Amino acid sequence: MLRSRIWRGFPRTPSSRVCGPCWRRWQALAPEQSPHHHERRRFLDTDGTGRAPAHPGDSAVYAYEKGKHRGEKRSIVSVYANRLRLIVSLRKEKFDYAILATSGFAPRSLRLARMIGARHVLGYADPGKAHSRPDIALPYDASALAHEVEQVFGLLKALGINGPPPPARVFPDAGERREVEQALARVAPGTPVIGVHISARKNSQQWSAENFAALIRAIAKRHAVRFLLLWAPGEPDNPMHSGDDEKARAVAESCGEFPLLSCPTEELSRLIAALSVCDCVVCADGGAMHLAAALGKPILCFFGDSSPERWRPWNAPHELLQPVSLDLKDLSVEQATAGFERLIRAHLVDPAFR
Repeated sequence: MLRSRIWRGFPRTPSSRVCGPCWRRWQALAPEQSPHHHERRRFLDTDGTGRAPAHPGDSAVYAYEKGKHRGEKRSIVSVYANRLRLIVSLRKEKFDYAILATSGFAPRSLRLARMIGARHVLGYADPGKAHSRPDIALPYDASALAHEVEQVFGLLKALGINGPPPPARVFPDAGERREVEQALARVAPGTPVIGVHISARKNSQQWSAENFAALIRAIAKRHAVRFLLLWAPGEPDNPMHSGDDEKARAVAESCGEFPLLSCPTEELSRLIAALSVCDCVVCADGGAMHLAAALGKPILCFFGDSSPERWRPWNAPHELLQPVSLDLKDLSVEQATAGFERLIRAHLVDPAFR
């Protein structure tokens, strides 16, 4: 029986979302089926956006902060001092396995795993660099057309865990979900909720405020629905964590005659709660999309310069749109509206969509 183990993920990016099936598959094993059932602990980067969310079955979650995400009043010295204290604390745990839960070779994760003194490190290897290999190293084929979930899940084969990856799952905080529901009820009760998440980090994944507003107006003219406008809060020039407050204001002002609730999501838990009340979600490829998939929501997703084969919503109904140019500036409102209609015809049965 293993004493404990540690995983590494990133809570505000797709990487953490696609690790979920690994957690679920491991948790599903009964103690008599596997010696790897005792404890599971995660080590991850908070990305400067709040506390890290727990998965069911976590024994503990450890989080560290990057220097570039520190607050204005915090020194870089304090950030690294806190990280050093965390590493010392983790070394005392005497972990049996550190699993580098990401596709491809992860040199920084490997260094951290060695710093905490894990007895074994499991991860993908960098071909031709024997000195930088985990001691349990799997070959990684960068040309393989496999989903990120499948690639991360493939690490478990080294521990005798096989089979297809299960769906990802996240769970909203009941109190935060209730707050969002109450706010929506004041906008317009009783109609389906369309979540519209407007933020994206990559330039090629960004769709304009004018386009989002036009899409909302087109949907509202066809269907009796409410809209939940979601975005990463902050100013676009914030060096710590850029946000879309200006873009959200522009969308909301342009759609003032329709039932729309603006909901900035400073905390990851708020984003999960907000997405959980939606009947379907419109968003670009990114962390919010993977959260919506983990909640089982039908998704209209926009892809710029990213691979649908690798990053499409995992095991969730979706309509995926990607311009030939791989840049969302070339995705028209008409194409998005048509994609939304296909999504609801295939996956939503509420009378409001008939």
